[in-house]
Amino acid sequence: MKRRQRGPADPDRRERIAQAAVTLVAEYGVHALTHRKVAAEAGVPLGSTTYYFASLDDLVAAALNKAAERSVADLREWERGLPADVNLATALADFVVRSVGEKRADTMAEYNLYALALHRPHLRQAAVDWDNALAEVLQGRTDPLTGRMVAVLLCGLLMQAVLSDERPVRSDIEVLIRRALGGQG
Repeated sequence: MKRRQRGPADPDRRERIAQAAVTLVAEYGVHALTHRKVAAEAGVPLGSTTYYFASLDDLVAAALNKAAERSVADLREWERGLPADVNLATALADFVVRSVGEKRADTMAEYNLYALALHRPHLRQAAVDWDNALAEVLQGRTDPLTGRMVAVLLCGLLMQAVLSDERPVRSDIEVLIRRALGGQG
């Protein structure tokens, strides 16, 4: 990768390093994350990764925040693009299929990082904020309880889908979501 200049000429270095960590987690898993590999992926000197992220835990926290931020932004953009009269069950089923199909690497990285929060309390708030953002988007299309319930269902469906080698069947997902929506679409 091309090396970038230091200081004011490279104001996005910290963000690039965090994004490189997300990319590596998507490709190799959290266990393979090292400062050296992240530096190579980001195209920065090794010292830059340790300057911005003193410990590997700091780097993992930044990666989780970056993945959550990107996921929530994508979700909000997706929701804004839906027509007011959309069949929500169909749209959400398509969202799940896309998330574990063309966006599988991103979803894998997100859930790898999300699962780390179980054993690393300092990561939990980012994971909770992520869940809340998903529920908030869905509550805007339903009601508070239904939005929260469907958010939990989507998290479970996404986790199951990335754990399986088999692609989920869109119609099966839609049936589950439709039931959670109380038969509404």
